[in-house]
Amino acid sequence: MTENTERLVPTPGQTIGPFYGYALPYEGGEFLVPLSHPDAVRLHGTVYDGHGATIPDAMLEIWQADENGRVSQEPGSLKRDGYTFTGFGRVAVDNAGHYDFTTVNPGPTEAGKAPFILMTVFGRGLLNRLFTRIYLPEDTEALASDPLLSSLSEEERSTLIAERLEDGSLRFDVHLQGEHETVFLSYPGDE
Repeated sequence: MTENTERLVPTPGQTIGPFYGYALPYEGGEFLVPLSHPDAVRLHGTVYDGHGATIPDAMLEIWQADENGRVSQEPGSLKRDGYTFTGFGRVAVDNAGHYDFTTVNPGPTEAGKAPFILMTVFGRGLLNRLFTRIYLPEDTEALASDPLLSSLSEEERSTLIAERLEDGSLRFDVHLQGEHETVFLSYPGDE
């Protein structure tokens, strides 16, 4: 018997997946409110890579205030009972990179603040998740005075503002790189 003297190298702490199909998506994750909710709005879009090709295997999470600007303090954000608004949703994109959430238009958390939805993007080749915001397009005065939006160029700002379609839905496409790259945020301590 020969002795193996070759040294094994540890595997990376984060392997490149995605492996989101197991345990992460859950039934009803795209419904922050039921379709029958009187203020239900559809938030949808497509996730693109740097070359403009759709990404068929990303997963998205959103966090938001309710229509009155109240940030939910309810325990168990995965709870879907049809009554409790937890402000959290999670969905995998389809084979064409498209996603859908059923939610409400968030209200401003403070008077004069621009309402927004937080979005987290998980995807192939991303060792760390990406964070961005989705602003509602209507309150142009609040958008103009928003500290984050004010720190960006007009082109960068436009990547964070959803488009309101004729049917009342919000369209927000995510571009991971390239000419139309979505502005992504970093938070202290999250690396």
